[in-house]
Amino acid sequence: MSAPRRGTPDFLLLFLTFSLVCFGLAFVFSASMAYRASNPWFLASKQAIFAGLGTVVMFFCMNVDFRKIQKWVVPALFVVSVLLLLVPLVGKDKNGATSWLNLFGFSLQPTEFAKLVIIVYLASIISKKGDRFQDFKRGLMPPLVVIGFISALIMMQPDLGSTMVLVLCAMLIIIVGGAQLKHVFYLGAGGAVFLTMVGMIFYIVTDGTSHHFARFTAYWDPNKDPQGSGFQLLQSLYAFGHGGLTGAGFGQSVQKLHYLPEAHNDFIFAIIGEELGFIGTSLFLLIYLAFLWRGLIVALRCQDTFGMLLGVGIVGMIGIQAFINMGGVTNTIPMTGVTLPLISYGGTSMLTTLASLGILLSISREYNKPEKEKETKKRA
Repeated sequence: MSAPRRGTPDFLLLFLTFSLVCFGLAFVFSASMAYRASNPWFLASKQAIFAGLGTVVMFFCMNVDFRKIQKWVVPALFVVSVLLLLVPLVGKDKNGATSWLNLFGFSLQPTEFAKLVIIVYLASIISKKGDRFQDFKRGLMPPLVVIGFISALIMMQPDLGSTMVLVLCAMLIIIVGGAQLKHVFYLGAGGAVFLTMVGMIFYIVTDGTSHHFARFTAYWDPNKDPQGSGFQLLQSLYAFGHGGLTGAGFGQSVQKLHYLPEAHNDFIFAIIGEELGFIGTSLFLLIYLAFLWRGLIVALRCQDTFGMLLGVGIVGMIGIQAFINMGGVTNTIPMTGVTLPLISYGGTSMLTTLASLGILLSISREYNKPEKEKETKKRA
């Protein structure tokens, strides 16, 4: 008997993914022109390599049945935990955080892998527990312990932004997975109290000199320390102001000329705003929203609980991180230092995001199966 025929991937999601990757490569090139004057293609070429590798990984994941991922959850959790434990010990320090590991000549950020692994873990355990997940002790508590452990390892770096993305994404999956809302409310209230206490203790110990607190003070009043904590944010806002309605034109940004640090990374959205203006940035946001909306439709159409939760988690991870990045760059929320998925420079982020989208495309092949096979399965 021949193997069941798989459906086609969601081509709209695939098209939007490639569109954003190409757009991101173009703006990594534009934003990093002045990074190394002797070779303006230096960072863009490295990003293109990771985009190519990520595309291969995406197609591989797209052609693997997403259900097979479940059996790799425990080994993946173990590997990620080991990598996160190694980061504070032998990791590479950058901008006050030790988040990178140097392996085989490449700098990798294990936190990016941890986000995807937690999504797969939660989708797997919730789908297996079924109605038992509504019980706090036997259902909700075990995954909370795992989430807390991984979050604590990330905070050791310390990386507040990635911790926020992971926790918010986990809460989204837990809510969609059917947890009782009263449990979610109690957890949210308890978490807020705990974080407040930790923040107060950390403030007292560091005497308020930590760069994390500096980001919050810059959020309230960036002009209070224009050459210090408020410098990046002010330069970012200047970029949007210079862009105006129609933008300065592609490649014509002034802020990327060493005025705005990390212009190709955390602040690439500011360069987009400066070069494309309000109109071009609005079109970019519409495409990004269409990409997220299509991903959500793919997830919700899946009849398999594991696939649905997995898809929602992947879309949530990308959407939450994009909101935190763009919100920080525009001073809508405090800056936390996370990348803009598929757009910012970062090899590990690109690889993880494209691998996640490959899984999402694999999920889309489930409901795109030929109608005859669907009817046969219903009769069986």
